[in-house]
Amino acid sequence: MAFLIDYTRPVGSLIYIFLAWKTFLFSIALGSGVSPAYDTSSSLLSLDRATYHESIFDLATRLTRWDAIYFIQASRRGYLFEQEWAFASGLPTVISFLAKVLTNFGVEQHDALEPLIGIFVANASHLLSTVVLYRLGLTVSKDSRISLVAAVLHILSPAGLFLTAPYNESPFALLSFVGYLFFAKAVLSNKRTVAHDVSLVASGLWFGFAVNFRSNGVLNGLLFAMELLREISLPPTLNSVRRRLALLAGGSAIAIGFAAPQIAAYRTYCYDAVDAELRPWCTRRLPLIFTFVQEHYWNVGFLRYWTPPNIPLFLLAGPMLYLLAKSGSSFLSNPYLVSEEVKNTSISKNLAGFLRSMALVQLILTALAITNYHVQIITRISSGYPLWYMWLANLLSDGKTANTGKNIVMYMVMYAGIQGVLFACFLPPA
Repeated sequence: MAFLIDYTRPVGSLIYIFLAWKTFLFSIALGSGVSPAYDTSSSLLSLDRATYHESIFDLATRLTRWDAIYFIQASRRGYLFEQEWAFASGLPTVISFLAKVLTNFGVEQHDALEPLIGIFVANASHLLSTVVLYRLGLTVSKDSRISLVAAVLHILSPAGLFLTAPYNESPFALLSFVGYLFFAKAVLSNKRTVAHDVSLVASGLWFGFAVNFRSNGVLNGLLFAMELLREISLPPTLNSVRRRLALLAGGSAIAIGFAAPQIAAYRTYCYDAVDAELRPWCTRRLPLIFTFVQEHYWNVGFLRYWTPPNIPLFLLAGPMLYLLAKSGSSFLSNPYLVSEEVKNTSISKNLAGFLRSMALVQLILTALAITNYHVQIITRISSGYPLWYMWLANLLSDGKTANTGKNIVMYMVMYAGIQGVLFACFLPPA
């Protein structure tokens, strides 16, 4: 798809490449319908084949797989069972709201409505996130070529159909990238205006929204913590005090975004329940339903996934784990990797601190994926972290490492294609 890149029309190039890639993925999803699905759970959604055109029905059902079933059900009737609290409420809330808006405007309520809305939200978010990533790249690197290539790599992410189906990944990436962009505009400047501090608070709000789509977004609070430590080390001035308050407010927004659904669950299962009906997690020192549900129903926990049958899944996740670890460690050792022209400028220390914070967040995510998560999900949750895209774009721009970069891109495309077939047929380990 390199021939579609026009550096004089970056947004237009992103749209063309996006449409070409989505056409490829949609074709895989529809073409995978030649064989029966491994699992028929999508039938729980009661999609009405008689009412709508065959291809639309197939697209809705073939993209409503695995976790998407929970998201669609929750968008229709809220959380009914305790184990459903493992799935963040952001996407169901958006789908439910849009479904009500459409029906109020006369759109007929039908079984495919919520899945199709979810598909629209995912793809619109994916397209917008590529544009935001391009803007973030320009803010960080001042290099339009690296920025555009990084955005294209986000389109070709190995997350594949997970960025197309009714899943949290695309909205999470969009909200996270906007949060990073606001944070970058606030700290990559020597000015300490009110506008810069407002940008910090706005960044925290965007990250706070993102946490409601994926709980691992809480790691972005590290950006605020490290910047606050740097501020505290400086002599206190009026501007510095205001900056500290802005960082506290932004970081608190992320914490509130994470805590809000936990509080809602506590009121449902603990506060409003009689003693005999209390769930085990209600009496814990830190009563978090998310942690309990992940442990109890999905066997998520420290080294719980380290069993012989899961060795193939670790091998499957290996390339993505390597990319995250390699790119993160590279930015830790050389934060000016894609920003050499600002290395000796007045904002060099600000830039180094920002990129090192991003690298640390990425490395912590990698460590958690290896030790705590169902490791294969790293190929999709990595889509919401921009640093490795920039690292790979830099690799492709250097003649000495371009071939290595091309091999990585080939892996991404092949993985997304194979995963797309598995996903659409409801086959593991998609």
